Amino acid sequence: MDKEETQIKKEELKKVFLESGLEVNPLYTREDVLKGNPDIDNEHPGKFPFTRGIHPLMYRKRPFTIRQYAGFASPEETNERFKFLIRNGQNGLNVAFDLPTQCGLDSDDPRALGEVGRVGMAIDTLEDFEIAFRDIDLEQITVSMTINGSALVMMAMYFALAEKRNIDLKNLRGTAQNDILKEFIGRGTWIFPVDKSVKLVVDTIEYCAKNIPKYSPVSVCGYHIRESGANPIQEMAYAFCIARAYSDETLKRGIDIDEFASRLSYNFDIYGNLFEQIAKFRGGRRLWAKIMREEYHAKKDESCWLRMIAGGGGAGLTKEQPENNIVRTAYYALISALSGTQTMALCTYDEAFTIPTEKAAEIALRTMQIMIHEMGICDTVDPLGGSYYVETLTNRFEAEIKKEMKKVDAWGGIVNAVASGKIQEAVSHQAYEREKNIQEGKTLKVGVNCFKQEEEAKTVAFHPYNTEAADKQIQKLRKIRSSRDSGKVKSALQKLRIDAGENKNLMSATIAAVKVYASVGEIIQVLKDVYGEYEEPIFF
Repeated sequence: MDKEETQIKKEELKKVFLESGLEVNPLYTREDVLKGNPDIDNEHPGKFPFTRGIHPLMYRKRPFTIRQYAGFASPEETNERFKFLIRNGQNGLNVAFDLPTQCGLDSDDPRALGEVGRVGMAIDTLEDFEIAFRDIDLEQITVSMTINGSALVMMAMYFALAEKRNIDLKNLRGTAQNDILKEFIGRGTWIFPVDKSVKLVVDTIEYCAKNIPKYSPVSVCGYHIRESGANPIQEMAYAFCIARAYSDETLKRGIDIDEFASRLSYNFDIYGNLFEQIAKFRGGRRLWAKIMREEYHAKKDESCWLRMIAGGGGAGLTKEQPENNIVRTAYYALISALSGTQTMALCTYDEAFTIPTEKAAEIALRTMQIMIHEMGICDTVDPLGGSYYVETLTNRFEAEIKKEMKKVDAWGGIVNAVASGKIQEAVSHQAYEREKNIQEGKTLKVGVNCFKQEEEAKTVAFHPYNTEAADKQIQKLRKIRSSRDSGKVKSALQKLRIDAGENKNLMSATIAAVKVYASVGEIIQVLKDVYGEYEEPIFF
């Protein structure tokens, strides 16, 4: 076939565009790769800029950590689910908290009615942490906590629990999500005004840098931004802008970049085109390394690592033909592994309907284990490295993410863009366009707008709301209030109030308060009294 004939056939082909807006050529060559990255032959895993992975041997040396999201009803029931997952081969925990806990409300608060333990574990006092992690070795099983607005309190409880177990905090590992800026963009469980919310995040970074150096105080979440409708480029760009904002504020406190940057981590989303998802991570990993080295002058390689948890995205799942989600999540797991993730948390096939059942959680767990032990996914590092298509997409993603970040800078930076609603507006627009494309059939979704079955039976079991567990949680809280030393609680809360008023780091005062069994709601109320509460901007 000569050049002219190739051109004619190319013109006859329908154009293909990724969700990110990037056009896909029918063929890629080495020349395409070299246009964007002439230095590709010098890129190696474990070497700056880490395009091919942050470790030299990656999964050949140690597979990614499996950390399924779990937590529901009471700490007692959550403890049982944790043990079930660990017995079945999970080597890390990812804790879900109920909405009252996320919003800083006690279980007996009237605003918590009907939500106690519904979408995660209810936590009121340190005793609940003691129950939830009973008989779980925190030195062997690392714990990630999906908590944001009240993250300061949950971290304080976790550290207090570790101290009670005589664990050396210098060696304590784990992660708190603690990315409040994405809450204003994507989820909505904010509590305090934007500036004070960022201040509390930086308090935890500073405290951990000085006292708990192996703990990761923030997991920046492109995940929820993507779930809210952002495209893959926006997901990465906004996450990087958020990480820069936290870093800038931490540097203002006199903490060197190499004292905390290595403990920043990321939580990213996966659904959609396989190659697009892989390229966004490879390009993002390279760009983040360059940002840390060239913009922040980080000296340590670890400071330049993009450490991430990446698994399935619930927004990619469907209520229609739910069993298809088992296939989708298997592809999400493959994408995550081929992208070089450090930790994987795979969504379950029933998440489009309900809180995961034990059976659904087991299927997701087995999916990852089959991939590790049967599919050869851990045999060699970066198996797609050198692919003309993947490498070209990697180059394009690096450039496009950088371009989107400059747009945020033009809006006055991510904090200002969030406070003014600019980011929320951009994400909402993208979400509208995506849904419109699905409804019009421009974006195909199997079982939704193609290959449909009329009046199909739904075969997913719903997770019932456990009113008995909620009632017991409230009674337990009231019992603690009546038995604790009220004088010590009052004194601890007063110290917290004073420190907040004087703009001090609040981590130590919060740890002291949880140790005397001050409740989540009591601690958060003190901070509301000092900081006020966030009011979302409304656009007409």
